[in-house]
Amino acid sequence: MGIYELSLATVVGINIILAVGLNLITGFCGQISLGHAAFYGIGAYTAALMAKAGMPGPVNLVAAMVMAGAVGVLVGMTSLRVREDFLAITTMGVGFLFLGIVRQQESLLGGELGISSIPSFGVGKMGFFVLVLVLAVLAVAFSLYIKRSWMGFAFEAVADDEDTARVISVDVPAYKLAAFALGTALAGLAGGLYCYFARFIVPDDFGFITSISVLSMVAVGGIGSVFGVIVGTALLTLIPEFFRFISDYKLLVYGALLFGVMRFAPDGLAGLTALAFKRVQRKGGAV
Repeated sequence: MGIYELSLATVVGINIILAVGLNLITGFCGQISLGHAAFYGIGAYTAALMAKAGMPGPVNLVAAMVMAGAVGVLVGMTSLRVREDFLAITTMGVGFLFLGIVRQQESLLGGELGISSIPSFGVGKMGFFVLVLVLAVLAVAFSLYIKRSWMGFAFEAVADDEDTARVISVDVPAYKLAAFALGTALAGLAGGLYCYFARFIVPDDFGFITSISVLSMVAVGGIGSVFGVIVGTALLTLIPEFFRFISDYKLLVYGALLFGVMRFAPDGLAGLTALAFKRVQRKGGAV
């Protein structure tokens, strides 16, 4: 595997962790978030500052998760009284607030110039890819465990109907906060990995277009489907690389994809695959 292919595979792994985190919030618990990139950025800036201070990589990744998860809980607490469109607007506002803060803090966060010369993780390119791969597999396994656990059933109940969930004794606020905490912690982990991968971060890396990109990955793969999100993430990470002219129109393309998926295939690729499988089974049974 060449350096380019290795770098591309590393980015796919980081994006899978990021998208799996959003899927916990939006796919499992039904909480629409348009500011996921902010928590991605919080993780990246946390890890970068600690790395520049000489702290070891593993400690920095844990700190990135904790910091992003803690802010996620705070955002979740402020969002408990809002739903659907109002929640989406609230989380979008968090994303813009994050960008405003990092752009104004020139002495600490580098302002528009960002943070450069971030120390490497110290394991080489191949070693770092293996680390990202292992963490991505663990994130996927954790997500599958959550989905099949009692917490996953509670998330599903909250997503379907909050009032009905309360009737069956589901602590709706607690599970909403849990979804935000877990999903944003994974975003923080992805951000920490990204800062070590790029070794140079700027505010625009974590802007609104990044939030839309991650949401598109989840929607195209299939909201709530773990394996669908993996496929959607891989596709939307690799397609711009193979068709470079799309990169200049990424927001337009992702917006069109979101519209098309929501209108014609609301269950994403996972839903289309399941539908095709059922049709094949029916034809086989008819024969």
